Amino acid sequence: MKKLNATVAAALIGASLGAYAHEGETHGKKDAAAAAKKEQKAWGIAGDAKAANRTIEISMTDNMRFSPDRIEVKQGETVQFVLKNAGKIMHEMVIGTKKELDEHAAMMAKHPGMEHDEPYMAHVAPGKVGELVWNFNRPGEFDFACLIAGHYQAGMVGKINVVAQAAKSSSHGTGHKH
Repeated sequence: MKKLNATVAAALIGASLGAYAHEGETHGKKDAAAAAKKEQKAWGIAGDAKAANRTIEISMTDNMRFSPDRIEVKQGETVQFVLKNAGKIMHEMVIGTKKELDEHAAMMAKHPGMEHDEPYMAHVAPGKVGELVWNFNRPGEFDFACLIAGHYQAGMVGKINVVAQAAKSSSHGTGHKH
């Protein structure tokens, strides 16, 4: 009986996760507030366009490439990405860790119609221009990718290197050796 209950519970959780992933749902103005939510991620937090220190243009093409595909930013920098879809099919840019992108890509492969509206992702229709604003408040090397089924697998990926700011002399207890 316990095994059956665990199976039923797993099925219910899976069903609710599917609903949570908002497969096939369309997003309109009601999602403006959701898109603006600021949730700290390993790779930073949603930024405000007004606070952007820098604009980086990225081209997305049907040969499944981003140009440029390597970006370097300074820790604390807010970047406004201008995303140009030079292709004839939908592309997107999703920023994250390789682990998160791998997991999301697997979900996208299983549910190709899934749409999402997190502030670290942007869909761009063919021939259109999209925008993504992100504050890179944590140092490290992060990834970006197009997670539309087949695109990620074809190598539509890039790297963002966030260079740590030098420690301020007034920082106490940061674990730095002097």
